[in-house]
Amino acid sequence: MKENSIIVIGDIMLDHYIYGKCERISPEAPVPVVNFTKEIYTLGGAGNVIKNLYSLGAQSSLLSVSGADEASANLEAELQRIAPDSFYLARENERSTTVKTRILAGNHQMLRVDRESKHAISSATEKSLIEQLTRSIPNARILIMSDYCKGLFSDGLTKTIIALCKENGVINLLDSKEKNLSKFWGVDIIKPNKKEAARMAGIAINDRQSLHDACAIIAKKTNCQSVVVTLSEEGLAIYDKQTLEIVPTKALEVYDVTGAGDTVIASIAYGLANNLSLQDACDLANHAAAVVVGKTGSATATLEEIEKIKTKQN
Repeated sequence: MKENSIIVIGDIMLDHYIYGKCERISPEAPVPVVNFTKEIYTLGGAGNVIKNLYSLGAQSSLLSVSGADEASANLEAELQRIAPDSFYLARENERSTTVKTRILAGNHQMLRVDRESKHAISSATEKSLIEQLTRSIPNARILIMSDYCKGLFSDGLTKTIIALCKENGVINLLDSKEKNLSKFWGVDIIKPNKKEAARMAGIAINDRQSLHDACAIIAKKTNCQSVVVTLSEEGLAIYDKQTLEIVPTKALEVYDVTGAGDTVIASIAYGLANNLSLQDACDLANHAAAVVVGKTGSATATLEEIEKIKTKQN
């Protein structure tokens, strides 16, 4: 891998879109018939984070795990196209590469089929990822953990990642679907969405006070410095130094929120890597999210598009 300032380690997946037209119901069962027109493969999960970083122009690299199957070959082809020579994929024969197949008629999703493995990575895979990270982290400024609970973040690997970040002065950001945060003790910044924050904290979030309380609980559980909660159409919240700040959304139009969380954490990392404060990095992320929710599917934002959003709002 090339030397890069932002490292992404996490669960990568392949988003598979099958497009077609629906004009009739099947005579075999009461289900729609979709006549195929095209199919598209794109990177999802941690792969979407790296896509967003490259779209912003960030020097970044990816560490992940996949199966040793045909989907893995498609995954590598997409990575070579977007982030050539800036990734490391550990392959496991007994693992299925995560593929999410969506069948759409027009822009309407009819069905989603998931193929995936969720068992913990092997000790050999854990060792190879640690070796790669140990070599590359001295040149990094930011590390993102993108945890979709597919088995990558074993207790041993997670603790080693955080320890290596501390040793090398690297800011560590976490985006996780995990309810139990105990293994993430010592992470710097956590970025859940509102639903994930409620599950992590174990309380309902229905107003500003409960949002503040949830962030405080998450901070206590992980000893993190800050919590950033994405609030969908309401914008995002920043919990820092025991104070909560809510930043309203910058979106002008909302078509699809798919992958917006990946855009947010990538943009925050990009901002921090360029010496912005957390508040300014979150402002950048808020504008970047406004760009992607105005598109369909897992989209990305460029700095030029972000500047256009800012210009329209002014």
